[in-house]
Amino acid sequence: MARIVSLGSALEDIYLIDRDDFGSIEFENRSMFKTLELGSKFDIDKMRFFIGGGGTNSAVTFARAGHEVIYLGNLGHDPAGEAVLERLDKEGVDTSYISYPPRGKTGCSVILLDSKSGERTILTFRGSSAKFDNLSPKDLEYINPDWLYITTLRGDLGTLTNFLSTAKRLGTKVMFNPGVLELANPALLKKTFNDLDILLLNRREASSLVPGDSLEDLLKNLRKLVPTVLLTAGNDGGIATDGKKVYRFGIYDTVKIKDTTGAGDAFGSGFLASFASGKSFKSSLVFASANSTSTVQHLGTKDGLLPLSTKLHPMPIQEQLQEQL
Repeated sequence: MARIVSLGSALEDIYLIDRDDFGSIEFENRSMFKTLELGSKFDIDKMRFFIGGGGTNSAVTFARAGHEVIYLGNLGHDPAGEAVLERLDKEGVDTSYISYPPRGKTGCSVILLDSKSGERTILTFRGSSAKFDNLSPKDLEYINPDWLYITTLRGDLGTLTNFLSTAKRLGTKVMFNPGVLELANPALLKKTFNDLDILLLNRREASSLVPGDSLEDLLKNLRKLVPTVLLTAGNDGGIATDGKKVYRFGIYDTVKIKDTTGAGDAFGSGFLASFASGKSFKSSLVFASANSTSTVQHLGTKDGLLPLSTKLHPMPIQEQLQEQL
């Protein structure tokens, strides 16, 4: 198995769950919750606490796959931080490199979830996960990981560049799933792609970086920047390339969705969890899809994450040579 560093955010997720008051409506081609009047009180049906954040979500997937996992991120000295540590320790994730910024508070999300439709709105206080410039790339020298998996660093391309250059010097492979704030600076973001081994994006994110009307066109332009690309498209599945072949895949299963929070993290980390263990590119796509499908059937971002030993059913994937695209 591999030694993997997961770099990204850690949050406490508080779910407020209701069947009636959060019902969705359509307004100007957008779906939103019904109006919650100012000054009013609403009784909710359930309240649940979970641990979230892209960095910890990915770390747990890797740990359940049997990898040696180190989480790099920020917490506060508070009850939410203790809850994050407790969950990561329980999952076997190394937390010895976590940092505690002065006066920092652990990030927290409040998730309004309509249990009838599965729709949700997330209110997030980033706290200590708002910035990552206090983290030291030198930690990679001590850890000497096989892989560095990076989720959003809240647009901090300077810190991203420092970690990528250190990883390159050490011979550490890198998989990156950028967030909204990184994508807001496409020219600068694309300059970092030379140091990536695998890039993960969804269709909307890809469209903000390269031209293309179809998934095939987007992939064709992205592969000019990064040799291995995973491009997801929700219910339409996705498309990927390993530099030699192109793989077009659908969804793993049609299931009743409880909560889509963390589905992207489950797909990306699921792929690397399988691939870093020596599985084929195609098999890793199947596990990634299954991991994401399992996650959306559970509340929270971690309860549905699969161990690598999970027996999976076949999933149709079309293959073709990259030159034929």
